[in-house]
Amino acid sequence: MTEIDQIIRRPMGARRFGRINWLGLRTLAGREISRFMSVWQQTIFAPLMTAGLFVVVFSVALGRGDREVMGLPYLVFLGPGILMMTVIQNSFANTSSSIIASKMQGNIIDTLMPPLSAGEILAGYLTGAVARAALVSLVIGSGMALLIGQLPDHPVVAALFILLGALLMGGLGMIGGIMAQKFDQMAAITNFIVTPLSFLSGTFYSIEALPPLFRAISHANPIFYLIDGARYGFTGVSDSSPVLGFAVCAGSVLAVCGLALCLLRSGYRMKP
Repeated sequence: MTEIDQIIRRPMGARRFGRINWLGLRTLAGREISRFMSVWQQTIFAPLMTAGLFVVVFSVALGRGDREVMGLPYLVFLGPGILMMTVIQNSFANTSSSIIASKMQGNIIDTLMPPLSAGEILAGYLTGAVARAALVSLVIGSGMALLIGQLPDHPVVAALFILLGALLMGGLGMIGGIMAQKFDQMAAITNFIVTPLSFLSGTFYSIEALPPLFRAISHANPIFYLIDGARYGFTGVSDSSPVLGFAVCAGSVLAVCGLALCLLRSGYRMKP
């Protein structure tokens, strides 16, 4: 029996691509990358401008250039936190905006109809989030190296936490995009959940300076461990153990991506 005969005799609905539809996965991932690269001035270089403004305001206006935090010059302390905060915000925006825009425009069917499993759809969207995070971190990291000569002390650790941050916030962005039914709801998730968690994670200060209650609350925030892990990767200094931070971030990634996978399998709120 020829291969064509075998394909014809397969029952309707049977997958014809093996265990993983690599072609479909590459196509979806390529679409997500092309989507943000088509406006690279806004998605790649605009975050550099925002990060630069944060550095100017907090290091010059507040830090006055001579302040030290955790034994580090404030600018050196601030840089990794700004980088990671920008990475997670862009990762969240990449997946959430893609899904909510497709739902509102009615073309989400173009993602749901092809022979892609829920896991393949999840992987395709997360690939776009990771690619955007990698480019943003490369641009901001290059700016840090040129302006203040700051290179990562532990580059593998820094890259690992950037990857975890992209996966965590990319998965959270997918959940937000699935749950939201209009752009206003998506904006509310960003303004009342993502932004506060980012700003209250030790980006601009050491949590050791906080009262005990707020310090305990900060330790319950997984984004704190992303910021702290990136800071350790760049400076070798951290508020908490990098091993603990890795465990918390990896567990958070599994939980968030697992929930996103369950929502995709159920098809909850994915129809236009």
